[in-house]
Amino acid sequence: MTNPFVNQLLFAVVPYLAMFIFFLATILRYRLAPYSYSSLSSQFLENQRHFWALVPFHYGIVFVLTGHVVAFFLPQQILAWNSRPLRLYVLETTALVFGLLTVVGLLGAIARRLTVSKVRAVTNGFDWVVLAMLLAQVLLGVFVAIFHPWGSAWFAAAISPYLWSLVRFSPDLGYVAMLPVAVKAHIVLAYAIIGVTPFTRLVHILVVPNPYLWRRTQVVRWYRAPKEAA
Repeated sequence: MTNPFVNQLLFAVVPYLAMFIFFLATILRYRLAPYSYSSLSSQFLENQRHFWALVPFHYGIVFVLTGHVVAFFLPQQILAWNSRPLRLYVLETTALVFGLLTVVGLLGAIARRLTVSKVRAVTNGFDWVVLAMLLAQVLLGVFVAIFHPWGSAWFAAAISPYLWSLVRFSPDLGYVAMLPVAVKAHIVLAYAIIGVTPFTRLVHILVVPNPYLWRRTQVVRWYRAPKEAA
């Protein structure tokens, strides 16, 4: 991934293509099928493993994504925080723990869909593709955290300026050109997930499901036509 043309394609073209698809498909889906903004909960079909999979996954991914957003908007503050070794160790360790929590929850969700016949029956091919993409992404994130440490520092110093260059419509690939392959793959896969989100259950994140993190569990019933379910 050091080829200039490949870098230009993956880090200067793909981001805008992914965002274009995301916004266009999101608007069209909302206008044509507004009630489809849901994760199509299968909690009614099986609840115990649903709880132990989805709760760790959601808490883990929310913390990890929040860390990315903070590093994007406040890179200098992150670098200042990391100037003390102890604070750097605490931040890195905490991020790794929540990353592992995300992996555990996601593996639990996949196992549930594989082993519970009722849940497997309402899982389509696109669901498996999304689960595979999410699993690959979080595993890459954990791999990067372990084998390319101090990610909070180099994210603030390199990834954040690169992302801001995209916002300004003036991509500066100098920040990402020499990054490790695993980091580049992590970035590109993030763009891919953004691009497919409007076509999947992931679209429910756009309706700000924050209350899910603290409200009491509830059973959600949803209807699928018998012919489609078969």
